[in-house]
Amino acid sequence: MTSPKVFLTAEWRKLALAQYAVDKEILSEYLPAHTVLDDWQGKYYVSLVGFMFVDVKLRGFNIPFHTNFEEVNLRFYVKFKDGDTWKRGVVFIKEFVPKPAITFVANTIYKENYQTFPMKHVWIEQEHQLEVDYRWKNQTWHNFSLISSSKAEEIRIGSEEEFITEHYWGYTKIGANKTSEYGVEHPRWQTYPVKDYKIDVDFGINYGNDFSFLNDAKPDSVFLAEGSEIRVLKGKKF
Repeated sequence: MTSPKVFLTAEWRKLALAQYAVDKEILSEYLPAHTVLDDWQGKYYVSLVGFMFVDVKLRGFNIPFHTNFEEVNLRFYVKFKDGDTWKRGVVFIKEFVPKPAITFVANTIYKENYQTFPMKHVWIEQEHQLEVDYRWKNQTWHNFSLISSSKAEEIRIGSEEEFITEHYWGYTKIGANKTSEYGVEHPRWQTYPVKDYKIDVDFGINYGNDFSFLNDAKPDSVFLAEGSEIRVLKGKKF
């Protein structure tokens, strides 16, 4: 039986992640109240992330025609001090999905910034490599694709991959002095070494002028995580 604290269960699979170091001042206007930016060795990252939602259930129930779908988002990393404990979380600039009902629920309940666009993906799994491609149509088609080894590896303790994947809270700016928080539970992930990638994205069209400079930027890192089953917990506001 699903815990009453669990809002959504699903699997997140084949997460393509590209990290770009940006000036912290760019992120300040998006920073939710009471949180501070979290850095990786002095770098403030935004990540372009594409992945599949699989076997989605809201409060334990499937939604017809909304069980499996793509998501692409741009996010950055924050911390929130809850008593004596630092919680490490993410903030989403925007999240794209192909399902209007998902957008409605996420924007209404969690005050996120979802948008609905036509989307598609390709997974080609071969003996020695994986090909993963996520596409969405916002004015024109954009895509994030990569080729990786087919052999998954454990994420090293203290690595950049650990920093990126081990943020277990979501924070949303819902007012000048008000923030929404929700938790995400999942086991430690594995990653596939990336051999090649292609990012054909107009960041200005998708995420606004603040991020248009990323059109000409090379990511600091790109990797592919296998993902796992996940649980999204009910949120709170403070």
